[in-house]
Amino acid sequence: MIELQLADKKHDEERQGEALIIDAPKTMNARKLYIESYGCQMNFADSEIVASILLDQGFETTGNYQEADAIFINTCSIRENAEQRVRNRLSQFGVEKRRNPKLIVGVLGCMAERLKSKFLEEEKLVDMVVGPDAYRDLPTLIEQVGEGQKAINVLLSREETYADISPVRLNGNGITAFISIMRGCDNMCSFCVVPFTRGRERSRDPQSILAEAQDLHDRGYKEVTLLGQNVDSYKWKGAAEAEEAAETMVNFAQLLEKVALISPELRVRFSTSHPKDITDEVLHTIQKHDNICNNIHLPVQSGSSRVLDLMNRTYTREWYMNRIDAIRNIIPDCAISTDIIAGFCSETEEEHQETLNMMDYVGYDFAFCFSYSERPGTLAARKLEDDIPEDVKKRRLQEILLKQQETSYKRLQQSVGKKVRILVEGFSKKSDKDLCGRNDQNAMIVFPAVENVAPGQYVNVVIERCTSATLLGRIID
Repeated sequence: MIELQLADKKHDEERQGEALIIDAPKTMNARKLYIESYGCQMNFADSEIVASILLDQGFETTGNYQEADAIFINTCSIRENAEQRVRNRLSQFGVEKRRNPKLIVGVLGCMAERLKSKFLEEEKLVDMVVGPDAYRDLPTLIEQVGEGQKAINVLLSREETYADISPVRLNGNGITAFISIMRGCDNMCSFCVVPFTRGRERSRDPQSILAEAQDLHDRGYKEVTLLGQNVDSYKWKGAAEAEEAAETMVNFAQLLEKVALISPELRVRFSTSHPKDITDEVLHTIQKHDNICNNIHLPVQSGSSRVLDLMNRTYTREWYMNRIDAIRNIIPDCAISTDIIAGFCSETEEEHQETLNMMDYVGYDFAFCFSYSERPGTLAARKLEDDIPEDVKKRRLQEILLKQQETSYKRLQQSVGKKVRILVEGFSKKSDKDLCGRNDQNAMIVFPAVENVAPGQYVNVVIERCTSATLLGRIID
């Protein structure tokens, strides 16, 4: 996998395999829980739900798997290299299990659902396999393993949203947090395993979402990101408050506004949008509220209508361009990021050029760029031939990456000389003399630390220069 640098990435490479730890008082004789997470933001949010459930069972987290009583890996099946990382990690944990036979090793999430029999029966790598809709069952499954049995629950649900479980914020900075607003996906893109590993789409009760956002604000958090595989298809039907009234309906634009109205000091982001579903109502809602960030992730995948049809994306090149035009007209300062797949089944050189032309048309601020990798069980794997040679995929991907690197730099250059309001998130990774934070468009800004400015504050910064991925400036008030 190759991708450009991007703050708050859907797949943040610096967080892959991160051990999630809760900063809480230690308890004598408490069982130790070690959780590693891989994949998208949804997986990291799910690990916080798992921690919440198991803390109620007397566990506490640890960052050292060698002292753990239970090791869980929350997994991703989107890309082949993610699965290979997990397998390598399980081999390492197997060494520890031979030293400590009572250690429980479990696989959670998308790989658990897809490779359940391999893990438990063929490869005998783990004691427990738990799908993304079965985390409430963890205490029972742990008990089964303690009795000497293998444990499995990968049943998918049409109702489970974990709306009543308050996630424990793991490794949090106390400033930014994720809120899952829905689970599953109904889109059935031919290259994607998510509908098979996370189940059908279902939206979470808006009142529980608002309560979670309000609680985060009350505890001092300054930014929330609303998460879903396709947030624009969020739709919740509720019972009417009066007998004579009709059902209440809340769509994504309405939910977005309700969260924004909690406080003008609470910044709101969301991910991910789908081109077929993003509406002008959503765009006008973003434009209306200053605290909804002007940043939209709108995956294009390909610039060719024929390839998009093979991908079952259910929109054309022209439809996508129409949505880009709407964003530019309604939110002129909006940053747009995307996903691009190079070398999908039967893609021609002319269709590859259409993708490059689309990149010129949009002028993406950031992009996640990948060469196509066939995933078992998908429609593409069953019906389409992965017929593009690897050297051609690699060359096309490099052309896409080069163009995006140039465009990203040009987009950042447009901020030089401007004053921007940013939320300070912490110290720079390279120096404790510099602070960093993101602007409305999600670009990272690094600036010298000054007295009386700390993480969690909003400050105005003038941008003085930029690198290929970062803005550099100084506080001006």
